[in-house]
Formats: sequence, C-alpha cells, structure tokens
Amino acid sequence: MSSTSTTGTTPGDVPAAGRAPARRRPSTARLALARVRLELLTSSRERDAVVFVFAYPVLMMVIFGAVFGDQELPDGTPFARYFLAGIAATAIVLTSFQNLAVTIAREREDGTLKRLRGMPVPVSAYVLGKVGAVLVSSLAQTVLLLAVARLAYDVPLPADAEHWLRFAWVFALGTVAGCVLGIAASALPRSGASANAVITPLVLVLQFVSGVFFVYGSLPEWMRSVAELFPLKWMAQGMRAAFLPESAVAAEPGGSWELGTGALVLAAWALVGLVVCLRTFRWSRRDA
Repeated sequence: MSSTSTTGTTPGDVPAAGRAPARRRPSTARLALARVRLELLTSSRERDAVVFVFAYPVLMMVIFGAVFGDQELPDGTPFARYFLAGIAATAIVLTSFQNLAVTIAREREDGTLKRLRGMPVPVSAYVLGKVGAVLVSSLAQTVLLLAVARLAYDVPLPADAEHWLRFAWVFALGTVAGCVLGIAASALPRSGASANAVITPLVLVLQFVSGVFFVYGSLPEWMRSVAELFPLKWMAQGMRAAFLPESAVAAEPGGSWELGTGALVLAAWALVGLVVCLRTFRWSRRDA
C-alpha cells in the first residue's frame, strides 16, 4: 500500500495559497521617516528645551537690535539687518550640531541607543531620522526669527528669487553639515553628564571667530584665517549674501560673497562628517 494519502499530498505539503506571505523588512527610507516623526514627537515633550531652542535666536535679535539698532554699516545697512544673518546661521548650528551632539551623548548614556541596537534599525536610518527632524525644527525656528526681524525691526526679507535661492542652499547645506558633525562629535564626551561642558565651549568659540557677534571684516586676520576652516563662517557669510544688499559686499574682507567657496566648504564638511559618524558611531559608551 502506498504511504501517500488519498488526496495525493503528503502531510508536510502546504498548498501555496495557504502559506502566510513573507513579511518584507521596511526600507531604510520608511524607517528614516518613522524616526523623523518619533524624534519630533519626543522633542516636543521636552518643553523647556523647545522653548530655549526657539527663544534663543529671537532673544539674540532683541539684544542686538536694542544695542546696535541705531547704527549702520558704511554703506548704510542697519546693524540689525547685518546681525540677522549671523544669528540665523548660529541658530542652525545650535539646533543641529550642539543639540545633536549633546542629545545623542545622553541617549548613549541612558541606554536608549543600546535598546535601539536590538531593533532592525540601521545606523543610516537613525542618522537620516535625526537630520530630518532637525531640518523641520530649524525651518520653524528660522521662520519665527525672520518674522520677528521683519515685524519688530523692519528688516527686509530677501528681495528676489536669487537671494531666496542663496538662503535655501545655505540653510540646507549648513543644517546637514551641522547634523552629521554633531552626530560625529557625540562620541567626544565620555558621558552624557559632560556633554554640555565639552560641546558648548566649541560652539561659543566658533561664534566669536566667525563674525556672528561682530562685523566679520573687523576681526583680526589670524582669527578670520581660523574661522575659514569651519562651517559657521561660511554659513554666516552665505546668509549675509541672502539678506543684505549687494552694496554690503564691500564690507567683506575679500570684497566678494565667495558663494562657490562656501558651498564647497559646507559640502566637504557634510561629506566628511557623514563618513566619520558612520564609521565611529557607537551604540554604547566607550568604557562600557
């Protein structure tokens, strides 16, 4: 007698129609979008941090507007308009570089990253999620800053499509560069508690040497040479090219906005930062 059942199938056979469909792993893009939503939701719950992030550039605008409101550049450009560019640039650096470096160091400390490591989330999706969330936050922050500058200090916005395009690429490149560099710099602090002490002084020094608080051309030459090595100087100069009239270019040390050089420097920092953060990213502390 044959061991085959009368139906002509063995017990181990399962009709194709009855098989459960294999579940496909979500793509990196879908995981990154999910991370963006999660990052925005998580950050919105930290109300004190949200208030500081959005209030800081506005507060700086109010301070500089009160102190230098009646002064002008040699070409007649009001100082409030000049400093708007630097404040917009440093706000991006604070939201991207400083915020991410400190936040990720703390997530590494409290075990958040260790828990993520056990989930099917590649490093690239995690990085893209951070970058996407910062882009959204920085855009909202910049819109608020521009609204205050326009309504309270009568600072004109970019006059035409060319100047808006300058603003757009400086904003995008600067934010991406700041994000990947912040993720890379998060490995510098030995603990989450020391993150602010390590990262904040770096940002403060860059603000002073990059012409955020002073007219860039008035800084010593050696200081300008140092600033040219880092992204903030080129972000602030690119923002000046977007917000200031063309007559203001005479106040630049080189007599030019140097937009091509600025784009290359920001793109190079973004690429270097991405390579470094992908190669050196740690899910746990170095001494763990």
